[in-house]
Amino acid sequence: MHLMPSGRFSILVLGGLLTGLFVSNDAFHAGSDNGFDLSNSVIPEEQIFHGGPPRDGIPALSDPELISAAQAGYLRPADRIVGVVLHGKARAYPIAILNWHEIVNDEIDGQRFAVTYCPLCGTAVAFDASIDGKATDFGVSGLLYNSDVLLYDRETESLWSQILGRAVAGKRVGTHLTPIPISHTTWRDWRTKHPATLVLSEDTGHFRDYRRNPYAGYEASRSTYFEVNNEAPDSYHPKEVVVGVGIDGAYKAYPFIELDRQGKQRFSDSINGTVINFEWDSENRAVRITDTVGNPVASIQGFWFAWFAFHPDTEVFKAVGG
Repeated sequence: MHLMPSGRFSILVLGGLLTGLFVSNDAFHAGSDNGFDLSNSVIPEEQIFHGGPPRDGIPALSDPELISAAQAGYLRPADRIVGVVLHGKARAYPIAILNWHEIVNDEIDGQRFAVTYCPLCGTAVAFDASIDGKATDFGVSGLLYNSDVLLYDRETESLWSQILGRAVAGKRVGTHLTPIPISHTTWRDWRTKHPATLVLSEDTGHFRDYRRNPYAGYEASRSTYFEVNNEAPDSYHPKEVVVGVGIDGAYKAYPFIELDRQGKQRFSDSINGTVINFEWDSENRAVRITDTVGNPVASIQGFWFAWFAFHPDTEVFKAVGG
């Protein structure tokens, strides 16, 4: 649910329908604060865009209803999900629902965490929601930076960048969130590997048509709705899916098209002198990344333009002979 600017004519995505509205550019102008204090922002205010909805206009979910895999009849085998495993327990969060809510605040065995998704960047990231030893919930601010969702914590109303994983304005500015490794894969793949998984129910308490994609056609388009600081080279489609990994300040992107060309299901690579192992599943369009002893390595899967906007100094993996 975002305004898509095009001069003075904009399109409001509302309830899965496209409704033409003549509105002022002020509805999505840079520097909008949506009621948040930006006085100590580490991001220039002119680079923060109002996405259209007000604060919480896109409602985050907290402590949602979960169902068994057998009860999730609304999911098809190829549907995309974000999978989390904590304390040996698996949970799946369908992209079809995340498209409409962007944040799910959940808990497993006392560990509070947030699953976040930005439809405009295609990025899914999970974070430990314990800050300074205290659990918190996150909401959708309605603001964007580099086309990426800015979260806010409900305790201090600080703004957080999803891709950067840190607070960019407010009382907690500069504080980093701890990422939780996720799987971005198909329901078929996840259910096979985790038959006892619980799944986010469509019964969210909100009236949304989860069978419809409010961003239909966006992924195929070369255009983006909002400006970004660093325009990605056109060596790839702007919406080419990449997996980005950062280690000690060094960043590297692994475009899916290069992984297809590579052809290997398993291989190793080095980032900033650290060896990591990759398992590429071309059928399910999924990547599993581990360290040398098999522990999952946190990464960000999203669109090429978004990864480059935040990390213009990124290295790019090239297939052998590519």
